[in-house]
Amino acid sequence: MDLFEAVKKRHSYRGVFTDKAVRREDLVKIVQAGLDAPSGCNKQTTRFVIVDEPELVAKIAQMHPANKAINQAKAFIACIIDKNPDTVYEGFEFEVEDCAAAVENMLLAITALGYGSVWIDGWLRGAGRNEAIGKLLAVPDEKIVRILLPIGVPAEAYKQPEKMPFEQRAWFNKYGQ
Repeated sequence: MDLFEAVKKRHSYRGVFTDKAVRREDLVKIVQAGLDAPSGCNKQTTRFVIVDEPELVAKIAQMHPANKAINQAKAFIACIIDKNPDTVYEGFEFEVEDCAAAVENMLLAITALGYGSVWIDGWLRGAGRNEAIGKLLAVPDEKIVRILLPIGVPAEAYKQPEKMPFEQRAWFNKYGQ
């Protein structure tokens, strides 16, 4: 699948996954796409834990039984950043942005390889779930699981949501013109 097709087809898959495993070599490709993402001042701050051990996958899945994507995932990628990041440019830190760039690259790779996923953020930050998952994954105390990507082979067809036309969201040279 070429890049523009992957961009067009990428969506947040929240449905049921098949029983088919996610190949470890595909997980390496997906995370490599994240590692290849840009980062502020090239600090490369985001770290990743790839979870494909069935017992560990099941422990994470049990944390959110109502969410089909989490509950039925065959693998997870945990994206990890510092709790108290260093400033890297004029008093700013870019760990959240670095993590987001890596996640988008990985979501495109997931799509291109025929898998489905959804960007898990808000649920993860509530009720100490990111800390609990961090403990399961032996994440050091000074770091936090910021994003979790459940991965599997979609069992359901997905209709891509309609996007607003270009002219309603993008302009040349001046906003709204």
